[in-house]
Amino acid sequence: MTHTREDVGFTSGTDRCAAWLYRPDADETTDTASDRPIVVLGHGLGAVKEMRLDAFAERFVDAGYAALVFDYRHFGASEGSPRQLLDIKKQRADWHAAIDHARSLPGIDPDRVAIFGSSFGGGHVLAVAAEDHRIAAVISQCPFTDGIASSKIQGLGASMRLSVLAVRDLVAAVTHRSRVLVPLAGHPGETALMNAPDVMDGYLGIVPDGMEFSNAVTASFGLSVPLERPGRRVRDITAPVLFGVCDNDTVAPAGPTLKYAAQARRGTVKRYPVGHFDIYVGEPFEQAIADYVDFLDEQLAV
Repeated sequence: MTHTREDVGFTSGTDRCAAWLYRPDADETTDTASDRPIVVLGHGLGAVKEMRLDAFAERFVDAGYAALVFDYRHFGASEGSPRQLLDIKKQRADWHAAIDHARSLPGIDPDRVAIFGSSFGGGHVLAVAAEDHRIAAVISQCPFTDGIASSKIQGLGASMRLSVLAVRDLVAAVTHRSRVLVPLAGHPGETALMNAPDVMDGYLGIVPDGMEFSNAVTASFGLSVPLERPGRRVRDITAPVLFGVCDNDTVAPAGPTLKYAAQARRGTVKRYPVGHFDIYVGEPFEQAIADYVDFLDEQLAV
């Protein structure tokens, strides 16, 4: 199915979030167009919509769904100062603002809004769906569900150095100085939020060629990671949830996610024998997106 993509935006807090709105061509906002379901897509740790979210959105649109893909405040094409500020509460507020915007669109059924989050965004969608019981379906891909489990992967030395940088960044924020940044992706042993062996090639590998990308976020976020456990919210979700779990995940370990998924009221688990970043490309992507479309067709019925 052919489609159109439009650059759009919506307000979250006092800033504008940049987004892409996809519609099947038949939907070009005519009075006779039936109200379609829509999938709202958000990315993971420091990532932006150009990093393969377009590929997922296009497949959803091919299956007859509309799609809204957005960048969090402080990242990508969205507004927000300072740049590269990763704030969990703000990002979840961005999710709610994106969902509200999707529900307001002409030709969209406001009661058939699904949300798709990957990696850190996979944790966000669990928390957001636990708060918004109007959500019709949730897809949580290779989700960050347990901060303690993810922090252990960094290694003690890197975790301690990250903590020092995080405190320095907090002081900089209070004293209105330039913020202290820390790499998102690094090699094993390096001070970075993600430093498993497959991170550098995997994470930076989904950045399009020629696109300017900042491999850094404000360091104070590092203090939030061990405390964040969005998997605990699954019991409060009333919508059906599909957990796309990567068995060899070095960033968001599969074990805790599977335990949380077992607690979901209407949970479905799909497991893939790949690493965290493999699911974005190639055959793992093809298998996953086919499963996701089947799940949406079952829950939302285009």
